[in-house]
Amino acid sequence: MRGDLLKKEVGIYTFEDLLNHFPHRHIDKTKITPILDIDPEADFVQVAGKLLFLETIGDNRAKRLVGQLQDNSGGVIELAWFQGINWVQKNLTVGDVYLVFGRIGFFNSKPQIVHPEIEVFVPATAGAKTVLEPVYPSTEKLKARGLSGRQMAALTKQLFTQLQTSDIEENLPNTLLQQLKLCSRFQAFVHIHFPTSQEAFEQALHRLKFEEFFISQVRLNLVRVHRHRSSRGVVFEKVGDLFNTFYSQHLPFQLTNAQKRVLKEIRTDTARGHQMNRLLQGDVGSGKTIVALLSMLLAADNGFQSCLMAPTEVLAQQHYNGLSELLKQMPVTIALLTGSTKTKQRRAIHAALLDGSLHFLVGTHALIEDVVQFKNLGFVVVDEQHRFGVAQRAKLWKKAVVPPHVLVMTATPIPRTLAMTAYGDLDYSVMDELPPGRQPIATVHRYEQARASVMEFIRTEITKGRQAYIIYPLIEESEKMSYEDLMQGYEQVKSFFPEPKYYISMVHGKQPADMKATNMERFVKGDTNIMVGTTVIEVGVNVPNASVMVIESSEKFGLSQLHQLRGRVGRGSEKSYCILLTGNKVSKEGKERLQIMCATNDGFKIAEKDLELRGPGDIEGTRQSGTLNFKLVSLVNDRGLLELAKQWAEQLVEKDEMLMMPENLPVRVYLQKQKGKTGWSKIS
Repeated sequence: MRGDLLKKEVGIYTFEDLLNHFPHRHIDKTKITPILDIDPEADFVQVAGKLLFLETIGDNRAKRLVGQLQDNSGGVIELAWFQGINWVQKNLTVGDVYLVFGRIGFFNSKPQIVHPEIEVFVPATAGAKTVLEPVYPSTEKLKARGLSGRQMAALTKQLFTQLQTSDIEENLPNTLLQQLKLCSRFQAFVHIHFPTSQEAFEQALHRLKFEEFFISQVRLNLVRVHRHRSSRGVVFEKVGDLFNTFYSQHLPFQLTNAQKRVLKEIRTDTARGHQMNRLLQGDVGSGKTIVALLSMLLAADNGFQSCLMAPTEVLAQQHYNGLSELLKQMPVTIALLTGSTKTKQRRAIHAALLDGSLHFLVGTHALIEDVVQFKNLGFVVVDEQHRFGVAQRAKLWKKAVVPPHVLVMTATPIPRTLAMTAYGDLDYSVMDELPPGRQPIATVHRYEQARASVMEFIRTEITKGRQAYIIYPLIEESEKMSYEDLMQGYEQVKSFFPEPKYYISMVHGKQPADMKATNMERFVKGDTNIMVGTTVIEVGVNVPNASVMVIESSEKFGLSQLHQLRGRVGRGSEKSYCILLTGNKVSKEGKERLQIMCATNDGFKIAEKDLELRGPGDIEGTRQSGTLNFKLVSLVNDRGLLELAKQWAEQLVEKDEMLMMPENLPVRVYLQKQKGKTGWSKIS
């Protein structure tokens, strides 16, 4: 039964799982602190002294056991138990000397340990342990069945008494172990659990962290090599009239060096006969859409169709409007396909796709429906890729006999460490340069009591002819509550800005699509002064005249979303502002998010902080929130180790891409044993 509980609670099915159930910390029990010297800031403490008394307080429902321990310093610490009271009473004797360890707290200004670890003090050894003692993650259900962190340690220790060195096979090449002075895998497992010293523990941790990064990087490099070697791709042989005409006559602004560099990379990729699979990441406003358009014109020059898939109808409509405007003097056809497209239009689009007369198709998830078939799809752009499931994106690949080239775009900058581990099998480009003339957005945090002055500031900007957004959070757990908050906010804004002197648009998810489009259009044209809405305007809305973004309850938003919302202003040549409004009570993490937003406009710095606060998504699988399947490494703190592992993995695969050399046999055998994992990571 305990075995079933281990499976259910912590995923331990085998002895190997038990070995990989690492302690989350170690306790140095060689240190005994005098009670009078206890630091109030300390988390844990170990003391030794005489048990003065034990006393039961309360009835059966609220029963607890309390005691006091006094040491040679004359200090007294209180001990308390709310569970296991009978066991404590049977096994502890008042007047005896005990070694006590636990999390320190203060009750009525006196030190206290609740549910301490306690054992008889042995003077011959000064009561001290000679090793760091592991503390394992456990659950309440496991503890109730006698499987606390201490019992987990006993199980693991018992396992090591039965293991031989050969039972834990090496998975790194011997040359690598020697050159990097890494301990063996067996030693690493022994000392990660039961280190004989702090140095032994650090060596074990370093070895196992390197292994996690190295194996991950080898796997990603093998996928990339396989794709480059075996994947077919349509060939874009030439840069033709469409591309050149648009570039020389209709380009609305001078391209940045970053845009030129990415176009060159795409041109090289699409000409070599292998499928391009490129991630294009760039900050808000860096000009990714124009790169996508020029790439689609390149496809059209070579006789291929293109499609651009966006996560929302609002963004798809925005892309369609923007591309149509740019292409109005070009001899190419473009259409929009979303869930709202009427049946008659839908049929016409399907027919034009099949006969090849439609060059570009922009749309939402509607593009991946089976009924949507192309004559010769050659180029696919996926915008805001994190909004689509992996399997959904993969469906686009099946729209052509030879897989189309894929350009995945994101305006949420990805930290380099995450890009290296998450998208290591993709070629990726970074556009870290904004078009000339863009001014940094001034960002400030204001509490609720400053609301009147914030509204007055908006009034000042409107007087100058500018427009403003006021955005409310969408709480997934309660759409009704979010809607009520929005309507209440809308009425409040109207009280500050009464009609007919001011005009206000409102956009939210419950509106019919045509009303939403009308209200959005009124704001885009400048017919309304203020847009009140939810995060439906997070991406894609381009109103250069809007100079103020007010984000209500901004402590409820993640960093990435705050940065996206802020990017809706600052799109013209005028100075723009982002005001983060919050209630008076903001959590520590909430304050950290607001501080980083006020400190920088750099999306890559914000992404690093977001990674630190939230953890990365699981990219090797289909989950896209939570953590990658690393057990020990931190993408934030172990960047140097990741760089080292990546370098060694690339060298190994470059020399031996089939892992056939005798020295690489351990890596090959290990990867074959891991083959139960899916190949999702090769799908952009």
